[in-house]
Amino acid sequence: RSVDVVAFGNERDGFSEDGQQPSLFRSYLRRSALVSQVDSSLSAGHVGSPVFTEYEACVFGSVRLVVHDCPLWDIFDSDWYTSRSLIGGADIIVIKYSVNDKTSFQDIKESYVPMIKKALNHCSVPVIISAIGARKNGVPCTCPLCTSDRRSCVTSSEGVQLAKELGATYLELHTLNDFYIQKYFGDVLEYFMIQSLNQKSSEKMKKRKKTQKCHRVQPPQLEQPEKMPILKGEASHYDADLHNLLCCCQCADVAFCPEDLSTVVEAHKVILCSASHLFMLLFEVKSPADIHDAAIVHMARSLFAVEAKAAHGAPPGLPPVRVVVKDAVFCSCLPDILRFIYSGAFQWEQLEEDIKKKLKDPEKTEHVLEKVKCILKTPGKLNTVKDCRSHQIKRLYNTSLRLFFNTPVLADVIFKIQGATVPAHRAVLVARCEVMAAMFNGNYLEANSILVPVYGVSKDTFLSFLEYLYTDSCCPASILQAMSLLICAEMYQVMRLQHICELYIITQLQSMPSRELASTSLSIVSLLKKAKFHNSDCLSTWLLHFIATNYLIFSQKPEFQDLSVEERNFVEMHRWPSHLYLKQLADYRNYVHSQKCHCAVM
Repeated sequence: RSVDVVAFGNERDGFSEDGQQPSLFRSYLRRSALVSQVDSSLSAGHVGSPVFTEYEACVFGSVRLVVHDCPLWDIFDSDWYTSRSLIGGADIIVIKYSVNDKTSFQDIKESYVPMIKKALNHCSVPVIISAIGARKNGVPCTCPLCTSDRRSCVTSSEGVQLAKELGATYLELHTLNDFYIQKYFGDVLEYFMIQSLNQKSSEKMKKRKKTQKCHRVQPPQLEQPEKMPILKGEASHYDADLHNLLCCCQCADVAFCPEDLSTVVEAHKVILCSASHLFMLLFEVKSPADIHDAAIVHMARSLFAVEAKAAHGAPPGLPPVRVVVKDAVFCSCLPDILRFIYSGAFQWEQLEEDIKKKLKDPEKTEHVLEKVKCILKTPGKLNTVKDCRSHQIKRLYNTSLRLFFNTPVLADVIFKIQGATVPAHRAVLVARCEVMAAMFNGNYLEANSILVPVYGVSKDTFLSFLEYLYTDSCCPASILQAMSLLICAEMYQVMRLQHICELYIITQLQSMPSRELASTSLSIVSLLKKAKFHNSDCLSTWLLHFIATNYLIFSQKPEFQDLSVEERNFVEMHRWPSHLYLKQLADYRNYVHSQKCHCAVM
């Protein structure tokens, strides 16, 4: 017997200096008298960034307790497949937040609670909402990267209202001591664990009684179909792609240098502008009137000087625009600052450490870091905080190229497709797609052309493909659109996008009821042929199993005759239900008819 608990949220105050504050479940598992043999492990989606901590323990003597503790809500944005699987397998869900972090609470309420409600889909899974910490009345946060007001704590009424929306149990834990952990949180959690175990035992008894109900000749037992092949997703390498672009400096269109022109550091306008309003101002993407922040305008003019400004959409092959860095100390740290920006601009502690090692002077280090904060700040915000944490910056600032997707701003290549034109940026394409990197940097006609024709794909599909390159996300509207996008991804050898499309197709087909599957005009055999032709081996294998598992439906469709001999043999061998079962069922029906009795099962 086992109980699965899934916990979302961070009980720690995101702006607290205390990094040793214990976690809720670690405190409970260590203090509860019911728990023994606690083991824990980390599961990581990205190096250095654990998706969740998994705890295993024994409770009530022999019951296995498994806890998946997910402190970052990013799992809903970056890995919807894993988050959906976790919620689907949960017996109990716990949502945690700090009463002193209202920004996180608003994100939970507005963005993530609707996702959890949708994933639960009317399932009767108990939910516990835990508000943790003693409310503070400190000085308001003045971090330049903050985008919301944190002057007030999360009130009890706000927590109770959130619990009502989810139909959840609301708890307030002012501190993680023995009283709140064992007598308060522990009692509620253990009550729901007992309810879950009782429900599972009841369902098991019902199944046992059902199998013992008939003592006459039993109908043949229909075995479960063969398990479908499991298709695993591929981890994102979006930040790594942009970091590699900085290292190789392909398609660089800006060169930073000191006033003596002794060294040159190359970069890309579109990446810099996606990260900073200051760079938008510097490269004339925005005007001072658009920025509405005198500090950013002053910093741009005092720190940088653009020597030669090339027109947007200039022909490829022109030398990069030279930008003189007037501050020698800042210029010496520029390679580290660019690495920070290109890697996603959330590894703040690493940037601090690199600059401290290089300068070895606290005043100069602080001087450079303040300028970096001004470069990354949101217009209209103050810039007085001397310390930032990586999780703060990652939550409040996200390097996104979506702003420049399908826009002529800074574009240096135009795709011509189906009579329409689509602007793009070589730097993004080269960083995210190896085929385009070879096309724009090799001995091909496209390397020196602004207008590039595209054949064999529709405009909508190509736009979806470019959107993935810019944003690392894709949302197909249908199975057919996902297949078209898969074909485009195979054409340009973007394997992760191909896997995402495969997962989408599989998920949609798995959720389709048998009645809809029988009446749909969608040709599964046609999808199979396309998957094989475009080297999607995982999807083609899964589709063959899908046809075999739904044999009675597909064998009646005309498209079934389009299967090759090899495919037909595979389907017949793995079909469900099998020939043997159908023969046994026919024999049982003949027996029932010969006995002139009524069968309770049939």
